[in-house]
Amino acid sequence: MSLFLLNILLAVAWAALMGTFTVGGLATGFALGFVALWVVQSLFPGSTYHGRVWRWLKLIVLFHYELIVSSFQVAWDVLTPTQRSRPGIVSVPLKAEGEAEVLLVTNLISLTPGTLSLDVTEDCNTLYVHAMFADDPQEIRDQIENGMERWVREALA
Repeated sequence: MSLFLLNILLAVAWAALMGTFTVGGLATGFALGFVALWVVQSLFPGSTYHGRVWRWLKLIVLFHYELIVSSFQVAWDVLTPTQRSRPGIVSVPLKAEGEAEVLLVTNLISLTPGTLSLDVTEDCNTLYVHAMFADDPQEIRDQIENGMERWVREALA
C-alpha cells in the first residue's frame, strides 16, 4: 500500500474522530498522519515517501520566496523613475531529464515575474527565457540551474 494513500486514510480517520470534515481538520489529520508514519518508517523499508514530501515542500517554499522577491524587483523597477531593466533573451542549457521536469521548470519560470519561458529545443536540452533584467546572461543561467531547475530535479527524483 502506498504511504501517501495511508496518510490520506489517516487524515480522514482523524477528521471522522474529531467530527470536523473541514480543510483544517483534514490538514491536521494529514500532518499528524505524516508524523505517525515517520515514527514507524522502519516498518516500511525502502520507502522514500518522507524524503519526497520534504523535497516537494522545499520546492513550494523556495518557489514562493522567488515569487515574492521577483515581484518586489519588478514592482520597484516599474514604480521608480529610474529604469533598471535591460530585457533580453537568454539560452539556458537544461540538465532536467524527461518532459515532466522540463515542463515544471518552464512553467515555474513563467510564473515568476520578470521572466518568461519562450521555447524549448526539441531535444529538451536548451530553454530560451526572456528576462526583464538580463544584464548578465551567465548569472541568469546560474540562477536557473542552481535554483528552480535543481529544486525541480530534486522534487521529482
